[in-house]
Amino acid sequence: MVDEAPAKFLLARIVEAPFDPSKLDTEALREEARKLRGELRSLWERAKRGGYTLEDYRKDSRGGPSHSLLEVDAVLAWRYASPCILCERRCRVDRRRQIGACRLDIKTYVHSWFHHMGEEAPLVPSGTIFYGGCNFSCVYCQNFDISQTRPRAGEVVDARRLADIQRLLRVYGARNINHVGGDPTPSLHTIVESLLYLDVNVPQLWNSNMYMSIEAMEILTDIIDIWLPDFKYGNDKCARRLSAVPRYLEVVTRNLRLAAESGDMIIRHLVLPGHLECCTKPVLRWIAENLPKDRVLVNIMDQYRPEHLVAKHPRLWPEIARRPTREEIEEAYAYAAKLGLLYEYVS
Repeated sequence: MVDEAPAKFLLARIVEAPFDPSKLDTEALREEARKLRGELRSLWERAKRGGYTLEDYRKDSRGGPSHSLLEVDAVLAWRYASPCILCERRCRVDRRRQIGACRLDIKTYVHSWFHHMGEEAPLVPSGTIFYGGCNFSCVYCQNFDISQTRPRAGEVVDARRLADIQRLLRVYGARNINHVGGDPTPSLHTIVESLLYLDVNVPQLWNSNMYMSIEAMEILTDIIDIWLPDFKYGNDKCARRLSAVPRYLEVVTRNLRLAAESGDMIIRHLVLPGHLECCTKPVLRWIAENLPKDRVLVNIMDQYRPEHLVAKHPRLWPEIARRPTREEIEEAYAYAAKLGLLYEYVS
């Protein structure tokens, strides 16, 4: 985040694609992208060790390739967006003509962007971009206006405008670009294309519910440096009841494993009142048993409050119609400590 090494999207920009991506059908293009990722992985590993610097990138990018892995990813993202398979709802809606399960058409809507000082300490000031739309329907959502009720009320941005926003955030001191919402997944096509025009070195951060399709994850692992995922539920029943989302554990745990192999990670878990045994403890236990505990941080969050539908109809969700108690939060902390998770620095 201090301009010593190139961000991953810059590395993807210099991995040459020896073909015109627009000329290949989607499956052929996806297969070619897989072949190119070995070179990207090698460059990224060298950069992490200090063996490939920003200055090395600047030399290699002069007169860069006609077509690149980043361009391939941008073409694929647009194809995945309509009919839409960007998330695991796979609604396959033609978003150029209709509204998808995320409540969006093909346009990308930015509701606000600013230097966020309230994120985890290692990340601030974070250049945060709030996108409209979400593929979940959380009954307690604190950002329900941009995610559910008015997702298309923001500024419509194309890829060049989004690149300008990122550039301004970086020039004025952002340590990273934080793509959030709502959820950023429905806007992936515009986000990836914007990186073709972004001319500053800045790490990309994905702040998401992690319900992306495997196709979207393949693209994201090419461009994301820092992962800030939500891990909400420890079982599918609570996920369906509180967020109306199917196959929650299968999808999110798959994506967490992939993300942990391709960047730094801070997992967020919002403690829901009355859900310690069914959600908080299983979530923390899964992290401890499946991800590298020495480099994955966990933010155990205590700021839940009844919002949105829970605030209007508390009788429908009585156990979460209150704030978590101090005893519940302390029990979550104690369980994380027992599991050996790194949580104190960011919680």
